[in-house]
Amino acid sequence: MTTFNKKILLAGVGLLLAHASSFAVDSVSAEFASGNKSQFVRGGAQWDWDNAWFKSNGTQVGGYWDATLTQWRNNAYQGVSGATQNITDVGITPVFRFQNENKKGLYAEAGIGLHLFSHVYNNNGRAFSTAFQFGDHIGVGYVFSNGWEAGLKIQHFSNGAIKKPNPGANVATVKVGYHF
Repeated sequence: MTTFNKKILLAGVGLLLAHASSFAVDSVSAEFASGNKSQFVRGGAQWDWDNAWFKSNGTQVGGYWDATLTQWRNNAYQGVSGATQNITDVGITPVFRFQNENKKGLYAEAGIGLHLFSHVYNNNGRAFSTAFQFGDHIGVGYVFSNGWEAGLKIQHFSNGAIKKPNPGANVATVKVGYHF
């Protein structure tokens, strides 16, 4: 990791921690993902927006901020099967969620966020050109009456054509969370 990337990563973590101290955390999560010969483990903290739009028949569109720290393991670094690359990723994502008004039961969600990787992703023939990435996802899940949540989502990472090459990478994610 270059000194510049370390400074950016530390600044990102500092911003997330500063943001966390000004708002009460509403939930925490752990995620596990796989795709494109990559796996990751992610921890997150979420803050509800406490807004509700399009209320109808006991449902609404709400949302939350999702601040995450992710550790990637790529298993085909520079296209070589078995060669590994480890990446740390700091992200912040606004997420819209279609849910019941009580925020329990089934939900569907979508979000597009900002991610800063500690290294430029180069795995399984997909060499990114920047450490900055957009991460968008769609997902479904269920929040149980006791506050536990289980979800599935598909996530795509790319730099939004800021710089080429921009092949993108997709992962399937399993999420477990707990709402306070």
